[in-house]
Formats: sequence, C-alpha cells, structure tokens
Amino acid sequence: MKKHMTGPAGSWARLAVVSTLALSLAVIPPTVVVAQDRAAAVPLSLAEALSRSAAVDPARAGSEARVRAGEAGVRQADVRPNPTLGLTVENLPTIGGGGIADRTEATLTYEQRLERGGDRPARVSLAQAEARVVQAEAAVRRLDRLEAVQRAWADALAAQAELEIAAERLQLAERFQAEVQRRVDVARDPLFAGARAEAELAQAQIDFDQAEIQARLTRAILSRFWSGVSDFSLDPADFVDTSAARVTAGDVAEADLIVFTAQREIADARVRVEQARATPDATVSVGVRSLWDDGAVGLVVGGSIPLGRYDRNQGAIDRARAEGLAADSDLAVARQEREREIARLQVQLASRALEARRIQEETLPQAERAVVLVREGFNRGGFTYNDVISAQRALLETRARRVAVLKQFHIDRARLDRLTGAHGDLLIASEIQP
Repeated sequence: MKKHMTGPAGSWARLAVVSTLALSLAVIPPTVVVAQDRAAAVPLSLAEALSRSAAVDPARAGSEARVRAGEAGVRQADVRPNPTLGLTVENLPTIGGGGIADRTEATLTYEQRLERGGDRPARVSLAQAEARVVQAEAAVRRLDRLEAVQRAWADALAAQAELEIAAERLQLAERFQAEVQRRVDVARDPLFAGARAEAELAQAQIDFDQAEIQARLTRAILSRFWSGVSDFSLDPADFVDTSAARVTAGDVAEADLIVFTAQREIADARVRVEQARATPDATVSVGVRSLWDDGAVGLVVGGSIPLGRYDRNQGAIDRARAEGLAADSDLAVARQEREREIARLQVQLASRALEARRIQEETLPQAERAVVLVREGFNRGGFTYNDVISAQRALLETRARRVAVLKQFHIDRARLDRLTGAHGDLLIASEIQP
C-alpha cells in the first residue's frame, strides 16, 4: 500500500511531481530543439563572425564621409588666394563746383596677394596630415568593433559551456533525488533527506533555466552585430582551443600608434605653416585710370608688403614646436604601454592555457572519480547525504572553474588580437566591397 505524505514532506513531494512535469514539458523539448538547431544551423567560427560584422559595419558610411571631408580639405588647402577687383572714383564735384566730368577720375584695379615663404605647400601638408589622422582613427574604431565581436563570440561560447554544466547538474540532481526518495520510502533515510534532495533538484532546475536564458541572450547579442538572427551554431571545440593568438605584421598592426604618428605629422606641418606665415605676403596691383575731362587713360601699377617690425609670428611657431614635442612624448608613451600590454597578455594567455589543460587532465578526473566513489559508498550506507552533495559540488565547481579560465583566455586573446591588428585583413576586405 502506497504511503501519502502530508505537511512539509507532502509539499516537497508535490513539488517533485511538478518539477518532474515541468522538466518533461519545458526542459527536454527545448534541449531536443536546440540539438536539432545545432545540427541544422551553420557552424559559426570566429573568422565568420568577424567577417559578417565587418561586412555590415554601420560606422563605415560615417568613416567614408570623414575621409571625403579630409580629401576636400586637402583640395581646399591647395587653392591660391582670390584676386581683388577694385574701383576708386576721385575728385567728385561738390555742390556748385561744376560738372561731374570736369575733374572726376576713376581707377579700376586688379589686386593679387602673392604668398611667400611656402604658405600653400605648408597648408597642403597640414591638411594631408589631418586626413591621415581621420583614416587612422577610422581604422581604430573598426578594430574596436571587431574586438567587441570577438568578446561577444567568447561570451556566447562560455554561456553554452555553462549551460552544459547546468544541464549536468540537473541530471545529477534528478538521479540523486530518485535514489534518496527510494531510500526514504524504505525508511533507510529520514524525511528531511528527501526534502533536501528535492530542494537541490529545484535549485538545479532554476540554475538550468537561467543558464539557458543567458545562452540565448549572448547569442542574440552576438547576432546583433550583423543580421540579428541567431541562425548559427557554436562549436565547443572552438572554446577549448587554447592555441596562440594570431599576430599579423604591417601598418594595420599598429593602428593606435599610427594615430599618434599622424598627430606628430600634424604638429610638424603646423610648424611649417606658422613659419610660412612669419614671411609677409606681398600684394601687387595693376589698373587703369580714366580722366573724364579729356578722356585720357593711364596705367596704374602698385604693390605693398607688411613690415615685420612687431609681429614675426614667433609665439605661434614656438607653440607649434611645443605641441610637436608633446606629440613625440605621447607616441613614446603609447608605444611603451602597447608593448607592455602585449607582453602581459602573452604571459596571461600561456598561463590560462596551462591552467585549463591541467584542470582537464588532472583535477577533473579526480573530481569525477570522487563523485563515483562517494555515490557508491552512499548506496552502501558508508557516506552521508552531505558527502554526496559536497563531491558533486566540487565536480561542478571544477568544471565551472575551467569554463571561467577558458572564457578569460578568449577575452584576453581578443584584446591581444586587437592590439596586434590580427584581423586587419578584414578591414581591407570591407573597404573594397561595393
């Protein structure tokens, strides 16, 4: 005759029935669906994720507009000053002083300012340096976006691994709850043991649901870098891959330093501009003068040049030179910090790869063996419920620690790839696409 529990024990029993029903309706089908989706979806590698993102970068239009603006600035800097057309009328008659044509003289002049000291080449050089800064900053922004994609890809892989751990915990909790309930039914364990096992099962179910939500969220965040549709699967082998980060050579590999180099070129160009401005520009004019009383026409030629008595533009020159020294210092600091960060990341990657491998090869087998031994001893009555729970938690914590180490490995690798410009080829490919 079957016993019916009442009170708290009965509540836990009803909770177990509800949890089992919810598990059968809500957990198992999504798992099957996810498995089917993974089988049908196209595997998404890191290269594919970065390529998709680079192809639809919304900042490309703005970058192209800024580049066109820089090119327009170069064209404008190469334009000579406009000439001036002037008209002067002299000796206008006064009231009662006679007719307008008696003494009036009119002069039509054409003036042109002549730039001396290399003003125009200096302006062009400055505009070209400013355009290079714009291009370098655009490349930096695109590399930052690729780093964000790579981090989102790592987050999605980690969330998928955490979901597998949560599923394993749920399965362990289900099996253990069934075993404990069997022992309770035959009066080998007290009722509170069954209640604790059911509570552990309920918590495992909650953790699984939360892990599943997080996995879907990270996939959605990753897909928002292109179409917004999670029509892809993630290969767990990519997550456990701890190979060295890719490093490419070339100008793109130092995109951040190119910005500082271009700023240094701007400072040099400004020195040349200010030095050119220190040389006064001359103005020449030519014109014709008409004498209305006799109809004679005369040629008028003139010119002017400022005297450099007070303003020799020395303060502006000194300021531009000081800004150049500051740009040199900024470049040296940026190069040193970049090299130090790259060295740190390389050591961190090696350390995390070693830790993940040792957890997989040393810690995990021992934790798994401990769970098996404790469960066997518990079935024989040699261990307590707390011993089993502790062994299972130690195993799950070890798996979670490995996932955390691998996740941080991929985040560090994303940063290293960003600093070394490992994905610079994607920038070039995206620029030549129509």
